[in-house]
Amino acid sequence: MRQNISITEFILLGLTQDPMKKKMVFVIFFIFYVGTMIGNLLIIMTIKSSRTLGTPMYYFLFYLSLADSCFSTTTAPRLIVDSLSAKNVISYNECMTQVFALHLFGCMEIFVLILMAVDRYVAICKPLHYSTIMRRQVCIILIVIAWIGSFIHSIAQIILALRMPFCGPNLIDHYCCDLQPLLELACMDKYMINLLMVSNSGAICSSSFVILMISYIVILHSLRNHSAEGRKKALSTCTSHIIVVVLFFGPCIFIYTRPPTTFPMDKMVAIFYTIGTPFLNPLIYTLRNAEVKNAMRKLWHIKITTESKR
Repeated sequence: MRQNISITEFILLGLTQDPMKKKMVFVIFFIFYVGTMIGNLLIIMTIKSSRTLGTPMYYFLFYLSLADSCFSTTTAPRLIVDSLSAKNVISYNECMTQVFALHLFGCMEIFVLILMAVDRYVAICKPLHYSTIMRRQVCIILIVIAWIGSFIHSIAQIILALRMPFCGPNLIDHYCCDLQPLLELACMDKYMINLLMVSNSGAICSSSFVILMISYIVILHSLRNHSAEGRKKALSTCTSHIIVVVLFFGPCIFIYTRPPTTFPMDKMVAIFYTIGTPFLNPLIYTLRNAEVKNAMRKLWHIKITTESKR
């Protein structure tokens, strides 16, 4: 599968080369990663165990938390470990695996956010037909399609990465392997492959963001016909979704929809959507959602009661 490769490993320069700052990176992102895993796994356990969270919205939230956990795991552990190492070497095969996983779970997160917007649109704009349209079988089919679409996207990205010839240097000015930093090292004409990247990742990010924003504008416009209590509840849910969408898609669009150039802020922007957003999602969906908080309280109350009886 490799083509004209003379490099078998890369060196990740990470966020900084300063020893003191590397220790700060370790502490900060260790806390972020642990918080991400605890928050998302808590949501997964709560939705799986609770009878009150059986609606399609929480079914999709389950997969969003799963995608967040996997998405963060593709980059955060490596960044944390590398912050304690003097030389951050990653093999060619590990690098390509990271590219594949990064795009698989990142794309899955995008598709799940779209499905959550569809669910809210049907619930608010077509309430009488909600149970018919968003029945369990339909939700399962939509998730399967999302996984298939994410896999196809990742295959397309890894094919682009595997077609890049590398002849030196092997220093990646980033904390993870992705197409943009790898393209900087490729010994080839970069115009066509960058065009393919923009038409793939860039198009998915931009079109999905536009679709989501239009859907929420339609939803918010339709709330005029609802009661004050219904508007308050729908606004709370939609606001959470809009916050997540803006936080995730803003950095993605910045990274994947531009010519093959790098900026000093690229690594910080990438950190925001690869590590920051998966950390914030559980906070946004639990702090702004009374049903999830109540289900969590009941779940842990039952567990504590069971343990005390033993």
